[in-house]
Amino acid sequence: MEKEILEERKKTIYQFICDELYVPMKAKEIAVVLSIPKTQRGELQEVLDALVLDGRIEVTARGKYVKSEGKYFTGVFTAHPRGFGFVSVEGEDSDIFIPESQVNGAFHTDTVQVAVTSGHGGKRREGTITKIIARGTSAIVCTYQKNKTYGFAVPDNPKFGADIFVPQERSKGAITGHKVVVEITDFGGGRKKPEGKVVELLGHINDPGTDILAVIKAYGLPMEFPEKVMKQAERTANEVSAADMAGRMDLRSWQTVTIDGEDAKDLDDAITLSREGEHYRLGVHIADVSNYVQERSALDVEALSRGTSVYLVDRVIPMLPHKLSNGICSLNEGENRLTLSCIMTIDKKGNVIDHTIAETVICVDRRMSYTSVKKILEDRDEAECRKYEELVPMFEQMRELAAILRKKRMRRGSIDFDFPETKIILDKKGKPLEIKPYDRNVATRIIEDFMLIANETVAQDYFWQELPFVYRSHEKPDTEKIKKLGTFINNFGYTIHIGSDEIHPKELQKLLEKIEGTPEEALISRLTLRSMKQAKYTTVSTGHFGLAAPYYCHFTSPIRRYPDLQIHRIIKDNLRGRMNEAKIAHYEKILPEVAAHSSEMERRADEAERETEKLKKVEYMSEHIGEIFEGVISGVTEWGFYVELPNTVEGLVHVTTLTDDYFRYDESACELAGEVTNIRYKLGQKARVMVTGTDKLMRTIDFRVLPHEETQETEI
Repeated sequence: MEKEILEERKKTIYQFICDELYVPMKAKEIAVVLSIPKTQRGELQEVLDALVLDGRIEVTARGKYVKSEGKYFTGVFTAHPRGFGFVSVEGEDSDIFIPESQVNGAFHTDTVQVAVTSGHGGKRREGTITKIIARGTSAIVCTYQKNKTYGFAVPDNPKFGADIFVPQERSKGAITGHKVVVEITDFGGGRKKPEGKVVELLGHINDPGTDILAVIKAYGLPMEFPEKVMKQAERTANEVSAADMAGRMDLRSWQTVTIDGEDAKDLDDAITLSREGEHYRLGVHIADVSNYVQERSALDVEALSRGTSVYLVDRVIPMLPHKLSNGICSLNEGENRLTLSCIMTIDKKGNVIDHTIAETVICVDRRMSYTSVKKILEDRDEAECRKYEELVPMFEQMRELAAILRKKRMRRGSIDFDFPETKIILDKKGKPLEIKPYDRNVATRIIEDFMLIANETVAQDYFWQELPFVYRSHEKPDTEKIKKLGTFINNFGYTIHIGSDEIHPKELQKLLEKIEGTPEEALISRLTLRSMKQAKYTTVSTGHFGLAAPYYCHFTSPIRRYPDLQIHRIIKDNLRGRMNEAKIAHYEKILPEVAAHSSEMERRADEAERETEKLKKVEYMSEHIGEIFEGVISGVTEWGFYVELPNTVEGLVHVTTLTDDYFRYDESACELAGEVTNIRYKLGQKARVMVTGTDKLMRTIDFRVLPHEETQETEI
């Protein structure tokens, strides 16, 4: 049933059940009263089930439907390894805490009905799970443990708390230490363990690559492209034809470069820049993927399903086959390429005073790396400057314009989180050799600034045209979280102004400027980031809080993000005069689902990427047990405190290892304080630690804190 029809029917049935003359009825009785023919009773049941799922109506023990009294909610259960969990309800600002005793057989990711039992009037709500509406998962990645006549599968995700009993005849010959995918055949309950069968052997935990493969399977990431998709990709042209270039703006004579990481193969953005009097002419040219991936084609259906490319620590799982992403769609040096360009005229204050969005053809002069451009602009490397002599003046102008754009953005309140990313270097077998922070430099910032201004310009253009579009939205943070941040930073002598229960991004930007270069910088920056909401894709432009931008979208990476590809189609339909009523209606129908699904796939990719990083960090630190390092306390909890090392690795100092003193946790001060010794462990404080253990399954690293004078630390 289509979404619009379902919503309309839900409204009708709900009004019927809410009528003061209504008496509780079964589905069959409702059908009779409303004269619904037998052929449509399945559709009626679908509507009733949807209303129950929404928590708007309930089913009595006798199977009769009644209006919900508001005590029940329907949501998704997120379990905690310690047994308790939370239910998140769509449209609700806060989730509902579920104590361990009230989980009642629910598994992580199950859709459940929950009754709120306490926590009204500003307090955190608690509840009990009254019904499991739908199981969230039926197959789980586990580590197998074989006994004589049976086995147990231990879920890799600790949120799936119970081990799964596997009869020997359903083990597929798995042995102890095998990574397996287990399908649950009986969820158990009470004292009975869940039961399942092995449906796939992934390899032994000691085999190279098995650990990452297990993460890929756990997150349901697609490994291979379907045959139909690959065949379609193979039929794609290897070169741009004259027919493809016809009618496009020809920019092949413009001095053009790509600037990416050394190992990048899918080059989807190129830059041109020149001065025209006091103004800059900036061209941001983006690969025209939509020319090769037609809507509703096998390639398009697969790209939408994936939503995004996934960048794991040892591999990339691309959104599009390599034939496209590394071939005809990649803006390779010296090759004619089809692009969609945003060409902006920018004044010396950073204002875009004119712009053109057009279908173009370009030919990249040089494929540059961030390292090379940094050598030219920051290091003044003579050899590098000679090698790219004809491009050096343009790079100088790029730095100049990027600084102007950044200054303008900062002036309006854009928040710049300058966190070092983690760079993990692996050997051929996937073993981590080195972990280090991967800092932004002048070249990465130039590309960042140019992509941001192009994304803003395109979003603003289409907002004012009032056409269906996909925006990148970032809502204002919750007031409570900001107030907690304000309380915490007071401990360091900082304040933020919150006006009318809202905060302006400029306040957070000012805070980040104040803490720059201080010992607590990384800590407060991270806590500020955690206090903000997650950005997502929407069909309504609500603005981007973090960038302090009223209009923002993702236009610049159609090779690796589906929303960008979708935006390109909209732009091209508009440029070609095809945006008629039927086309507008089409986009209005499909875009809400495209935005929601893309946001969901982005979150899945982020989580999988973080998980593989954690995995390799644990593996790396397992080779450094007994060694001593100096780090910074990055988190404090009642069970201990976390210490982050300069290489971005984080480990836990458990409270039980802190001496015989009793340590009290003070949440408002973010510290653990010894009642006898008065020793304090506080956020942002330096700490010398010894690595005492690692757990690859739980992805944890254990530290023991040391007195400052104890033993020489190791550099990593």
